[in-house]
Amino acid sequence: MQPVINEPIFEYRPGSPERQDLQRAIEELKQLKVDIPLRIGGERVSSKRTYNCVMPHNHSHVLGQFHCADAEHATSAVEAAAKAHPIWSKMPLEDRARVFLKAADLLAGPWRAKLNAATMLGQGKTAHQAEIDSACELIDFLRFNVQFARDIYANQPISGPGCQNRSEYRALEGFIFALTPFNFTAIAGNLCVAPAIMGNTIVWKPSERAVYSANLLMDLFEEAGLPPGVINMIPSDVPEPISNVLLSHPDFAGLHFTGSTRVFQLLWQQISENIGNYRNYPRIVGETGGKDFIFAHSSAHVDALVTSMVRGAFEYQGQKCSAASRAYVPASLWDEVVTKLKSQVESIKIGAVTDFSNFMSAVIDDRSFANIASYIDHAKNSEDHDILVGGTYDDSEGYFVQPTVVIAHKPNTKLMTEEIFGPVLTIHKYDDDKLDEALTACDTATPYGLTGAIFATDRTTICELTERLKHSAGNFYVNDKPTGAVVGQQPFGGGRASGTNDKAGSMWNLIRWVTPRTIKETYDPATDYRYPSMLPDNTSE
Repeated sequence: MQPVINEPIFEYRPGSPERQDLQRAIEELKQLKVDIPLRIGGERVSSKRTYNCVMPHNHSHVLGQFHCADAEHATSAVEAAAKAHPIWSKMPLEDRARVFLKAADLLAGPWRAKLNAATMLGQGKTAHQAEIDSACELIDFLRFNVQFARDIYANQPISGPGCQNRSEYRALEGFIFALTPFNFTAIAGNLCVAPAIMGNTIVWKPSERAVYSANLLMDLFEEAGLPPGVINMIPSDVPEPISNVLLSHPDFAGLHFTGSTRVFQLLWQQISENIGNYRNYPRIVGETGGKDFIFAHSSAHVDALVTSMVRGAFEYQGQKCSAASRAYVPASLWDEVVTKLKSQVESIKIGAVTDFSNFMSAVIDDRSFANIASYIDHAKNSEDHDILVGGTYDDSEGYFVQPTVVIAHKPNTKLMTEEIFGPVLTIHKYDDDKLDEALTACDTATPYGLTGAIFATDRTTICELTERLKHSAGNFYVNDKPTGAVVGQQPFGGGRASGTNDKAGSMWNLIRWVTPRTIKETYDPATDYRYPSMLPDNTSE
């Protein structure tokens, strides 16, 4: 078989065919108002209540409405998953793989522009951010996961004389609950696909803020040949009735989650309270919050540092769990960094995603807007902070927050320690001769451990910083921004309060979704229970 390679990134240069295709898809979707049903057992199901899908940069524009699931729908989804499980789990890996490899080829071809356009309009991504997410990363997940599954199946024990040993990788008994976020179409797809490739069936609740693209994912999987009931999509703006049904069900076999730390901890607590009701101990896999850092040493290359701060903090409006949210800059570089950082941030163009010249667009919704605004207001009114650039916001047409850089006079202020999930970067100046104290502050300021980056040119220093910050980030970058992990290159996940670090984009994630059985077959079984060591001493050979 040919080795898997990462999907090439389209650049969408003016006049290019891919740019024209994407612009055409955007205009087509803008003219529609879609009705999005639940997907249970291959059937399209309506409900009594609906929720609008709107464009973040123009929240008066309704792209469609989705039907909201309730507890009865959750029960039906579990039943559909149970019905599909025997056939799907027994299907050979290569047949299951064909579904997702076909989906990857469709997405790389005729589906690319449409899914990217949906991600742009529904989730507020620019053309580049949609391309690296809903096209390239999702294609990579589909293709690489198949290869990772093959590698797992190929891992077999050795056999001794007169016997044959083998490992069988079984799907889990029961259903997987996939709970997915708004910010990455690829994550939403992967949280369903990874367990499904291993033979599991899924009950999927996408974020209510990303159902518009999730609906297209279901269409894509169905066109690729996914059998009914393997993935059942039950969106809702009220998650508690759904999670109560799923997490109390005896057949609950696993949770595949990306979202906030608080929600993950509440779900884990709910699972622990029901632990005696389950057929098996469920697998709990989660990637949660972060307060991701950039730490600069005095030997850092300033231009590279500043560009990484801008891209790391403000791409997709800082709505990435890996986004740079705090930075530590030595006094010897401070003036140059601050001057260049302010200049670059002031040059950022923000507006509608349909204008390809914009670097940023709106944040996802009114709740996010209000939360980010509260942090900016705190910085304005706090003696511990100064606004270097930005600091304004306006939700009259779209949920727009200007890229904001805040100076923190202490390393443990509110904006240096709390997750914001928006376009706010807080920077702190440390004395060059207090490097050790600054590293300690970086390592201990937050409960998280997702991503981080260091900037230095001296190899001894790089080694020292890497060692000192060993547990502060599950994805660690040297002289690069702390975002942009690529499937197969930088398996993604963090520890501490940032998740279980099961590394999406690697075999370590997929192996969580199988339960091995070891089988030994003996060709010449023993017929006497006694061992040679039991013979008396006077016995001759």
